[in-house]
Amino acid sequence: MLVFEKNAMTEEIEQLVAKYGNNRSSLLPILQDVQRMHKHIPDFAQQEVARLLGIHPVEVYSVITFYSFLNTQPKGRNIVRLCQTIACDLFGKKSVVKAVERELGITFGETTKDGKFTLEYVNCLGMCDQGPVLLINERVYSKVTPEKAIQILGGVK
Repeated sequence: MLVFEKNAMTEEIEQLVAKYGNNRSSLLPILQDVQRMHKHIPDFAQQEVARLLGIHPVEVYSVITFYSFLNTQPKGRNIVRLCQTIACDLFGKKSVVKAVERELGITFGETTKDGKFTLEYVNCLGMCDQGPVLLINERVYSKVTPEKAIQILGGVK
């Protein structure tokens, strides 16, 4: 008789389903928690969430790809997001972009080789009167200048 050990990720997801429930409305909070734990939502996790919620894996994937803060691929430990709206453009976003890219040695859309940082644009952070705005992990920084951006990154490293 063969006995199979449960995958650790399956156990994590089962705990999340127990916490949030096994209906469709639980999908987003479960995915957000998986993302927090693993910095992305692996294919296996997508399959397990679908199985445990009784929905098709395509539904899980479509939710992940709809929301820009959910990822199917690993990202850096620190995700640096910069608002790319016209308001932030008017407040000097381009100079902040140049400073951040120069400081980290990567361009937006990339991850540092050591896996510490990923740079991403985000469509709007809802702070148009305080731009340019950076979001690093879950912390918001407003009225960012090139100098302030480098100082902020130095504190995150």
